[in-house]
Amino acid sequence: MITEETPFTTRFFTVWLDREQEIVHINMDSVATISQSDIERYARKVAARDSDRGWISDYRYKAVDTQNGSIVVFVSGAMYQNTTNRLLFTVFLVLLGSAVLILLLIVLISKPVVRPVAESYEKQKQFITNANHELKTPLTLILSNLDILESEFGKSEWLDDIRGEGERMGLLINQMVTLSRMDESNVHLENSDFSLSGAAEDTVSEFQALAEERGYSISQQIQPELTYRGDESMIRRLIAILLDNAVKYCDPNGSIQVRLSQRRHPVLTVENTYAAVDQLSLDKLFDRFYRADQARTFSGSFGIGLSLAQSIAKSHRGSITAYKRPGVIGFRVDLK
Repeated sequence: MITEETPFTTRFFTVWLDREQEIVHINMDSVATISQSDIERYARKVAARDSDRGWISDYRYKAVDTQNGSIVVFVSGAMYQNTTNRLLFTVFLVLLGSAVLILLLIVLISKPVVRPVAESYEKQKQFITNANHELKTPLTLILSNLDILESEFGKSEWLDDIRGEGERMGLLINQMVTLSRMDESNVHLENSDFSLSGAAEDTVSEFQALAEERGYSISQQIQPELTYRGDESMIRRLIAILLDNAVKYCDPNGSIQVRLSQRRHPVLTVENTYAAVDQLSLDKLFDRFYRADQARTFSGSFGIGLSLAQSIAKSHRGSITAYKRPGVIGFRVDLK
């Protein structure tokens, strides 16, 4: 807006045009950094435009029609642009300072909050490591003494129960140690190219007899000749965990379905019939020591198999998810 103070505070010039848009007069008393030829060029550009206001170079213009033609006033916007740039720079510095301050506060406040959690996690890992050493030795002695007793007195129901529970405890210790190691960020995998189709087929074959013994039908749809680069023993263990889970929780006379295919990445699904599927909390299935069916506490399941399967999938940059549909529970593993 042009006021009485404008000549003293703003650099501008004015151009008068006739009805044919020819330049009649130029007033450049308030500007010294632009030549008359540039002013004429700017005026011709304005005359060729349909808009009566806008920007040309560093000048903002406004055209007003008169009885004899039009008047175009060009006002330098350099000062306003500099002011805007300084304002933006100031805002940037304020935001940057605020971000640094917030970051420092987060670091200072989070350390005492996170420290107990980190210490608890380290103590948990240390406990599992110690338990592995402290429990395996007496457990090995117990099982060895059982062999001696069986050789002297023969097999008995009580000795078989002791052996079964001892082997079950050994399995729990091994699973806890493996799970603890898989939680470590620097877990070492023996990666190599192997036949994923062959690993899946072998694992299904291992569970075929057990499934038939319990009255389950097990079927497979495995795409042939699929290869994958990863830790073969861990992938086989992942498949075995899912099949073991399916056998444990399949309905009487139910069915188990295993599928393996590949599009961009290998996808493995394991499904089994389960009438009580609507009672399942899918978000809890991968929690450690969680059992979907509390009545099967002594079925040999400890509730950490699916947690271990999830850790194996994540260590291979993959994922595992649970899903359900009427009468069926399934698990999908995406390997990257």
